[in-house]
Amino acid sequence: MSRTNSGRAATDLHLGALDREGGGPLHRQIEHSIRAAVREGRLPVGSSLPPSRVLAASLGVSRGVVVAAYEQLVAEGYLTSRSGGYTRVSAGPEAAPPAAPEPPRRRPAAVVDFGYGRTDVSQFPRAAWLRSLRRVLTEAPSERFGYTSGQGDPQLRAALAAYLNRVRGTVAHPDDIVVCAGYAQGIALLVSVLGAAPGPRRPIAVEDPSANDDVRPLATAAGFALAGVPVGEHGIDVAALDAVDAEALVLTPSHQWPTGGVLSAEARAGVVRWARRTGALVVEDDYDAEYRYDRAAIGAMQGLAPDRVAYLGSASKTLAPGLRLGWILLPRRLVAPVVAAKVLADRGSPAIDQLAFADFLTAGELDRHLRRMRPLYRRRRDALLAALARHLPRFRPVGVAAGQHLVAWLPPGLTEEDVERAAATVGVAVYGLRGYRLNGPGPQGLIFGYASLSERAIDEGVALLARSLAS
Repeated sequence: MSRTNSGRAATDLHLGALDREGGGPLHRQIEHSIRAAVREGRLPVGSSLPPSRVLAASLGVSRGVVVAAYEQLVAEGYLTSRSGGYTRVSAGPEAAPPAAPEPPRRRPAAVVDFGYGRTDVSQFPRAAWLRSLRRVLTEAPSERFGYTSGQGDPQLRAALAAYLNRVRGTVAHPDDIVVCAGYAQGIALLVSVLGAAPGPRRPIAVEDPSANDDVRPLATAAGFALAGVPVGEHGIDVAALDAVDAEALVLTPSHQWPTGGVLSAEARAGVVRWARRTGALVVEDDYDAEYRYDRAAIGAMQGLAPDRVAYLGSASKTLAPGLRLGWILLPRRLVAPVVAAKVLADRGSPAIDQLAFADFLTAGELDRHLRRMRPLYRRRRDALLAALARHLPRFRPVGVAAGQHLVAWLPPGLTEEDVERAAATVGVAVYGLRGYRLNGPGPQGLIFGYASLSERAIDEGVALLARSLAS
C-alpha cells in the first residue's frame, strides 16, 4: 500500500474529533474509535491502518499517542503489526449466518392432550415442602452444605430405607442405597457399570412393549443389544424370558408400562429363578406402584432377591419431576461401582434437596400427600373409563387398576395412525404404542394419560375423539 493510499485510509477511519477537555487520555479515545470501527465492520479483517506518523498528523497529536493506541489494540488481538510493515486488522465481526429456513408449520396445540408420564404438578405440597426446607436451613449443621457424598446424604438414605421397607416391602439398608437424579440417571448409572465389566456383551432384555427409549441409547453407547421379551395381560411372559440369555432385565412388575399388567407371584418367582440361572441383574422400575386403586399395592420384587434385583424409584410421579430426586437400592456388590459412576457424573446430588426430602419423608408428609392424591387420580381414572364406555364403547381399556394412565385396545379396522390423525383434526392428542415395540407390530392400542386432566376435560376429549372417528 502506498503512502497516498495510507493517507486515504487515515481519512476513511472517520475517528472524529478528539475531546481534549474531559474525554480522557487521547490514546484511549483513539483505541475506542478504532475498536468500534473493527467491531462494526467498517474496518474489515486484513485492511491496513495508516502509519502512526500519518494518523498522528491528521489528528493533531504526537506520534507516541497513536503508537500507544496501536500497541494496546495489538495486545487485545484486534490488530497485528510487524517491524517495517503496516498495521493491519486481524479480527472482526463474524460473517452473518445464512438466513434460517422457515420453520415447518406446526399444528395448533391440542385442546385436550392425553399425554402420559405426567403427574399433576399443580398439586405439589408446597406448604409441607417449605416447612421441611425451613427446618433444614435453620437446623442443619453448616458442614452438611459442603460437597456431598456420591452415594447420597446418610440422613436421606436412612429415611428412604425405612420408607421402602415399610411401604414397598423391600429389604433395604442405608448402605445399599445410592441417591440419583431420577430414574433416567439411575438406569444410566447401572448400564454404564454393566458396560464397564469385562467379558462378552450379552443383550439387555426389556419388556415388549416398554419404555425402551430410555434404555436403547444407553445400551447402544455401552455396546449392548436390546432383546425384547413379549408382554401378556399380566406382565412379562416368563416362558419367553427363559429362552433369553441377557446381562440384565429391565422390568416394571408392579404396573407394567404401558399395558398395566401386574406380575403374579408365580411369575415373579420365575423371573428370580431365571436371574439366578443366568447370572443376570433384574432392574426393577417401580413404576406407578404408589397409585393402586383396587387393593393394597403389591410389594416390590427386590424383597424376594436382594442379591439379584436393583430397585429404582423416584419422586417424579409422587411429587414432581422437576425435583430430580431418585434412588437405587442395589445388591451390595454393585454399590461401590455405581457410587464411582455417580461421582464421575456430577459429584453427587444437591445437599439441600436431599435434606429437605429426608425431613419430608420422616415427618410423614409423603404418606399424607399420597393419601390425598390417590382419590383424586382415581376419580380421573373413573371419568376416563366412563367417557370411553359412553362415547367409544368398542375401545377396550386395560391396566386400569393402578397408575396414571391406561391403554385402550382399538377395535378391528382402526389403526393407531388413523386415530391419531383423526384426533388431531379436532384438537385432541392421543398416542399409539408402536414407538414402544421392539419385535414388530402388535395389537393396536392407544395410551391415555389422565393424571394432569380435569374430569371435565377428560370427557370432552373422549367425546371429541369419538366425533372425529365418526366423521
